[in-house]
Amino acid sequence: MSGLSIAPYLTFARMKVVDHQPHLDVDQPATLVRLEPDRRCQPICHECGAPGQVHSHGLRRFIRDLNFGPAQTFLQVEYRRVWCPACRHARVERLDFADPGKRITHRLARFVYDLCKVMTVQDVARHFDLDPKTVKAVDKHFLQQEYGPTDGQGLRLLAIDEIAIRKGHRYMTVVLDYETGRVVWMGEGRSTDTLDAFFAELSENQKEAIKAVAMDMWEPYINRVRHYCPHAKIVFDLFHVVKAFGDVIDAVRREEVRKARTQDSYRYIKGSRYLLLKNRKNLTPDQRVRLCELLDANERLNAVYALKDQLKMIYHYRRRGWAKRALNQWCELAKELDHPKMRRFIKRLRFFAYGILNHCDYAIGTSPLEGVNNKIKVLKRKAYGFHDPNYFALKVKQALPGSDSTT
Repeated sequence: MSGLSIAPYLTFARMKVVDHQPHLDVDQPATLVRLEPDRRCQPICHECGAPGQVHSHGLRRFIRDLNFGPAQTFLQVEYRRVWCPACRHARVERLDFADPGKRITHRLARFVYDLCKVMTVQDVARHFDLDPKTVKAVDKHFLQQEYGPTDGQGLRLLAIDEIAIRKGHRYMTVVLDYETGRVVWMGEGRSTDTLDAFFAELSENQKEAIKAVAMDMWEPYINRVRHYCPHAKIVFDLFHVVKAFGDVIDAVRREEVRKARTQDSYRYIKGSRYLLLKNRKNLTPDQRVRLCELLDANERLNAVYALKDQLKMIYHYRRRGWAKRALNQWCELAKELDHPKMRRFIKRLRFFAYGILNHCDYAIGTSPLEGVNNKIKVLKRKAYGFHDPNYFALKVKQALPGSDSTT
């Protein structure tokens, strides 16, 4: 009789292997392993873990385990009901290798979770021939344990921005630890209620430790940060300020298109939108030549383009007095370009001047978060979207844990 046995690979507490039946199907090999309670061990209650007395026998269920090579492994588990003196009720005995009601073992669930770090749910489901809902539930369970609670330790500088998750202006708010690059929190929407949910998970000491927050000029974000962290400096990001001024540039360009007297001038100015909005360093040599010709030919476009470059220079100052003087000078120069959009932009810029000047104290912005958002979009496309926002947030926190060292 052969001495070979699979029992060493199935060392489950209080259970013993009594039989196994391989099914060597060409398309899908499998093996069925039968387990029975080890009568030398006293059963314990699965609710409280207290030892109890056997109440009844004969219960049976099938549990999926890790594959043996190419063969799927199924455990036929015979277990008992236990009279628990602590619960004063008959309970199913505890199986250390699987939870009651679950159809896969703990070690298979852990392996599924590890694979989900580098593969999609659909790929893992096909690999193990499992239901995708089962794979997702396993992955979400472990993610919730590891990344569910918001870790607010060490937060000093934050960046807050939104990311579109689907069409129809559906957004999620992303909170980033600016110093480590860690995604601290994600939540649905971009309203005051969204940030209420974030700050509700932080302690008073953690809120007090936050020194500055980078964001765009979005009132709900500003309102909540001022409410929960009144001492923190709000810093408006350069990219969003320049992007808002891009609307002014485009409005002036459209007005110049309407004023064009010849067909050639009309076409030349009409096709120049992205020449004016792109950063000069990102232009190709041919685009630079065309931009110079356009600015030489149109005085108003030349003026508004120069104002864009000067607006960026305000963020280079490190002393508030100099930055404030530069901002006031910029607003006076911009007034000379008489346009309704420009007047509204100047009014808005003066209203939010404090957030621009705060950049002198904390030279931070949302540019690291823009890079993070690109990675989040890749994660979303890889999975063909996520219907469960909470699961999506957990996957993002897992994929972007940040670095241990501060920058």
